[in-house]
Parts: sequence; structure tokens; C-alpha cells
Amino acid sequence: MRKDIETTEAIFPMPVLMIATYNEDGSVNVMNAAWGTMLERNQVILNLAESHKTVKNIKSRSAFTVSIADTAHVVEADYFGVVSGNNTANKFEKSGLTTTRSEHVDAPIINEFPLCMECEFIKYQDGEYGCGVIGRVVNTTADESVMDGDKVDITKVSAIAFDPYTHGYYKVAERVGEAFRDGLKLK
Repeated sequence: MRKDIETTEAIFPMPVLMIATYNEDGSVNVMNAAWGTMLERNQVILNLAESHKTVKNIKSRSAFTVSIADTAHVVEADYFGVVSGNNTANKFEKSGLTTTRSEHVDAPIINEFPLCMECEFIKYQDGEYGCGVIGRVVNTTADESVMDGDKVDITKVSAIAFDPYTHGYYKVAERVGEAFRDGLKLK
């Protein structure tokens, strides 16, 4: 038997993405965004309201980075979601994390998060069905600690996902199948 539940944001897992930008004074700003995904092979879309400091920075600098949050930095990742850059000028400094300036876009790479996409801002769409920052991925980096040869080993990333049902974070790690192969058994 099925039961109606009182939530509409019911897709799980939702990625925990760290969106990093530079403020107008050159300091680093980061926000936690669970509402983001790939739009096309080399494009990301983030459902972010224009009131976010991050969106203002993206529009001003025409760039941002998207890092995948991991289990080792759950506290910092959550902090970036509960504290606004509009109200806390030194928000990033308080996290204790560090950055490196991207060589490809005008945005910071957070050193402690193992995967990072460097993005050029394409446009901000605002419409009846939502809003969003669209960016073109111009480069992706991975820390060597999460690599297996030339490929990322997602089990080493220890990525976290957001649970909209209970507002929890969960580790995403165990491989349970082979995409584009397992289904062929039913053909």
C-alpha cells in the first residue's frame, strides 16, 4: 500500500554542490546548492535565486566553479548552505578551507573538494517554471587521490548526497551495476 507524503522535492539523491565565486573585492564566496545538474554534456544548470550573493558574483565575473562535496567536509559544506554571503563578509575564511585561482575562468577552485568543474557563465534564465544559472564547463579537475589511472574512481571521492525527505546527507559510494550493460540481459 502506498501513502501520500507532504513533500514535492522528492528526488533522491540530490547532489551536494559547492558553487564558488569571487566577490567584488576578490575574496572567495561559496554556497551549497543541491538543486543542480548537467544540462548538456558540457553545460551545468543551477536552480538559484537572484537574491544569492553567488548569483550576483557569477553575473559580475562571468564565471564560477562547481565542486562535489565529500564526506570529509560535511560540516564545511553544510556551513556554506546555512550562512549567506550577503550577511557574512568573511564566510569562506571561517571554513578553514583553501583555494587556488582557476587557470581557465575567473573563479576559485576549493582545494579540499576532490572534483571541480570550472564554468563560464552563459546566461541566467528566469521564468514561470523556475530560475537558473547556466554555465559551460571549460575544464574539470580531479585530485590525484580519487583517480584510478586516467579515470575518477567515485568510491574514492566519497561524494555526499542531500536527502530532501529528512534533510540528511548520505555518502554515495557503492557500485551496484554496469550502466548500458546490465539492462541488456532483458533484451
